[in-house]
Amino acid sequence: MSDLRLGSASIDSKKLIGILASVILPLIVWCMPTDAFGVEGLTVVEQRVIAIFVMAAVMWIMEPIPIWGTSVVIMVLMLLTTSDSMLSFFHDPMSEETAKSLGKTATMIGGDVTPILTSKSIMAAFADPTVMLFMGGFVLAIAATKYKLDATLASAILKPFGTKPKFVMLGFIVVTALLSMFMSNTATAAMMIAILTPVLATMPESDKGRVGLALSIPVAANIGGIGSPIGTPPNVVAVGWLEKAGVNISFGSWMMLMVPVAMLILFIAWVFLCKAFPTQKDEIKVKLEGEVDKSPKAIIVYVTFAVTIFLWVFGKDLFGVNANVVALIPFAVFCITGVFEKKDLGKIDWDVLWLVAGGFALGVGLEGKLGPDGLTMSKHIVGSIPFDTWPTLTLIIGSGVLCLVMSTFMSNSATAALLIPIFIALAQGTGMADKLEPYGGIVTLIVGLALSASFAMSLPISTPPNAIAYSKGFIKQKEMVLVGIFVGIVSLVIGYVVLFNLSGLLN
Repeated sequence: MSDLRLGSASIDSKKLIGILASVILPLIVWCMPTDAFGVEGLTVVEQRVIAIFVMAAVMWIMEPIPIWGTSVVIMVLMLLTTSDSMLSFFHDPMSEETAKSLGKTATMIGGDVTPILTSKSIMAAFADPTVMLFMGGFVLAIAATKYKLDATLASAILKPFGTKPKFVMLGFIVVTALLSMFMSNTATAAMMIAILTPVLATMPESDKGRVGLALSIPVAANIGGIGSPIGTPPNVVAVGWLEKAGVNISFGSWMMLMVPVAMLILFIAWVFLCKAFPTQKDEIKVKLEGEVDKSPKAIIVYVTFAVTIFLWVFGKDLFGVNANVVALIPFAVFCITGVFEKKDLGKIDWDVLWLVAGGFALGVGLEGKLGPDGLTMSKHIVGSIPFDTWPTLTLIIGSGVLCLVMSTFMSNSATAALLIPIFIALAQGTGMADKLEPYGGIVTLIVGLALSASFAMSLPISTPPNAIAYSKGFIKQKEMVLVGIFVGIVSLVIGYVVLFNLSGLLN
């Protein structure tokens, strides 16, 4: 790739194009006359939110800066240009009496009274309960890895699968999928590939079986993540947005529906991998080293892990405590007992938390009452577009296909953060809500997007588990494309069939 050299610095041309596009396109949107948008009564602050949304979309797609950095930029720009803490030159000087009469939810811009956001509501996006749920999941996973709970579980579950190649592959799929439901699928894939690599190294290059084994790890990690609300960022984004839309999905109801879906998809993927990549070996032996950690702190981790999962699944019904609160319990227990130390804070995937929070911050703008007559921005703008004339089934499935394609080439987290707010606004701001009901309502639309993001696994760049598996040199890109397309299509079909018929179980 060509570089542009400025002095001693070297700027990647692709990044430079991304930076320029991220600046120029939002500026065009920012400076356009408000009546050019075709939305009656569009306010200046709504226009600014649209410009920031355009900037976020370009940055998340082209990635001139890290995707978590885009979230930080979103928050800062919204605070400085759309909130009660906006820079003074972005609104008109007001008399003290005028300021008091408007309060903190409106200001004067261009001589007109314009609704604005509160800075607290924007900053609160980072402390959103759904973000806390995800952070609790990270803390639990870090402790589990630190005291080898993941390796212990892997060892215990793999042993019963014996030494026949197809059952060894099934064992790796089951273990990887189970761990990915509660831990980072990237960390899970890295650990399972490390266990599998010595086995693959003993197999001849001509043996297709090693390709199947190597591909089973990223497939299981990607699909396994759909099994729980914290299994992957798109799930978290979907649950958080649905909660804001008045639809509460419990941890247990999600798992009750999605674990069987994941198991069915993985069973089909296993059969396909066995048929497409048959092995020449009659026996495969996996060496599992290490003993179970029986130290007091390790036992605390084991017990806390089990109790947390129990409370996530049954806590709401039995004790009235929701999953977001439960997620902080292990954090408190580990801090008190010394399991979690200061150095462990650095292991939390803060970049993912910032990404999710940035999406929610955009949502503050979309759901803020920035339109005329107290309308939320989403209802004001999306309501002016005749989406309700579109065929409902086309909209639902088309959104999933769009998400699948976008997630193949960009972060599935960023794709979900970008698309889910748009389609939430579409469902709430138009007459689509009633038309969605026969197909499972808004839950089918939004959960379908989350699942579609996780089903994208055709390229090494599609997901970190894919990249990890590909980097070991056992897989060719065309083989990953073949498996990724097959599993993606099968998953999409199964996912939507289940949602069309059983999405009511999530409410």
